[in-house]
This record gives sequence, structure tokens and C-alpha cells, in this order.
Amino acid sequence: MYTLEIAGIAIATTDADEAEAREIFESEDFLDDIRGFTSAGSPVWDGVSAFVIRQATEDEVEAFSEIDDIEDEIDGEEGDEFDGEGANIMFLVDIDQFADEEE
Repeated sequence: MYTLEIAGIAIATTDADEAEAREIFESEDFLDDIRGFTSAGSPVWDGVSAFVIRQATEDEVEAFSEIDDIEDEIDGEEGDEFDGEGANIMFLVDIDQFADEEE
């Protein structure tokens, strides 16, 4: 598992291998998305700050697994992935736009 870190803040983690994580986190689509996201009213990424893709910490892996377990309970299934197809991404910061969708 790998984590995207911007300005020392862990932003998102994925269950992808390193090559796929880099492909995801460095893709124009993903970068365009996070450029428009805010967390607590502040931009997640300003479009210029350097970012690091690193191995996920034990705490990040555990948080990812907890969400996966919750998804399994909701779906009534057991598995190792959120949706069973491709890599999954979990944001480690609250994204304001996602909160707006829940309301």
C-alpha cells in the first residue's frame, strides 16, 4: 500500500502496488481532482507544492483495512478490496466536497 503526502500531510492511500500508485497519484485526472478539493476550507493541493508517494504506515494500512471491513459489513461480503476491481483509494483527510454529497 502507498500513500500520497503533500507538504508533510498524508492525503490519500491506495492498495495498489508502487507502480500503479504512482500512475494513479501522478495522473492528470487525479491531480486535477485534488487541485479542486478542499479540506476544512483549505485547498488539498495548490498545484505547485511537491508531493511524495511513499509506503503506507502501519496506521494508514490499519485505517484502510477498517474501512474495507465496514464496506464488507454493508455489502454482506468478505473480501480484501473495497469493490473487487482495480486499486482503491481512501482519503486520509476530510474532503469538503464529499461531505456536501452526503447532505
